[in-house]
Amino acid sequence: MGLLIRFVIIAFIIYLFYRGIRYLFDPKRKLDDAYEEERYYFYDDIKNVRKNFFITYKGAMFEGEKYLGTTENSFDVVSIFVWVKNEAKLQGFTKDDFHFLQSEILSNYPTAKISWKNPIEQLMK
Repeated sequence: MGLLIRFVIIAFIIYLFYRGIRYLFDPKRKLDDAYEEERYYFYDDIKNVRKNFFITYKGAMFEGEKYLGTTENSFDVVSIFVWVKNEAKLQGFTKDDFHFLQSEILSNYPTAKISWKNPIEQLMK
């Protein structure tokens, strides 16, 4: 009986350790932390075209929707539509900030054409 209790306690400790490690390396948690600290973070599942990506930058959260299409040689993401979650957080942003975000997106999706939702679209014209 005592051996069984020891085994259960050891198994529980290993499980807690495993859950703690998974929590520390969770990219969604890193995105939330970067958003709270107003840092840059790019959260994306590059292998899954159906999942939107998220970017946090200077306290604003952006979401991008990817569209699959054909290029000369393959199927790839050819169009991306990006919008901000809260337009009030855009205060203080400049064109250079959006050019930085655009370059970061293009580094992952070089064949994509990026479209911005208003009011960002008006600024970029």
